[in-house]
Amino acid sequence: MATFAFLDEAKRYLCTVFQNDSDVFKLYLSNDAPIVGTDSIKTDITEITNQNGYATFTLTQTWVETGAGTGVWRFKNNADITFTASGGSFGAFQYVVIYDDTPAGGTSSLPTDPVLGSWDVGAATTITTGNSFLIDLDANFAIYELS
Repeated sequence: MATFAFLDEAKRYLCTVFQNDSDVFKLYLSNDAPIVGTDSIKTDITEITNQNGYATFTLTQTWVETGAGTGVWRFKNNADITFTASGGSFGAFQYVVIYDDTPAGGTSSLPTDPVLGSWDVGAATTITTGNSFLIDLDANFAIYELS
């Protein structure tokens, strides 16, 4: 998988908004390129239509230290994620976006649906009937690490 790119505001949200242990984080596909310096909430980055085997995905995330006393923390899902087209195609998309679905404040200090970041899969992609798109996280299912 490509390198995860944090949005600028997400770095601030890590300290003030995201509750990595208890919030509900979701993942969606978009063909709208995230603008790292200005996008900050889900409505800034258009999701593709939920259809034919694609739907917004709820992560089962954990926040764990990589080893006792290492000071390296990993935000991870419990498995790789696969979408399989059924009954038609879905896409086109180029970006896999993660956002926090829990905050509903609607202010700059507590925004609704703040985006954490995204992966760029390299090109606009359409998944045709019977084919799958795999979000292949690393061996530890890490989304990102902080050290």
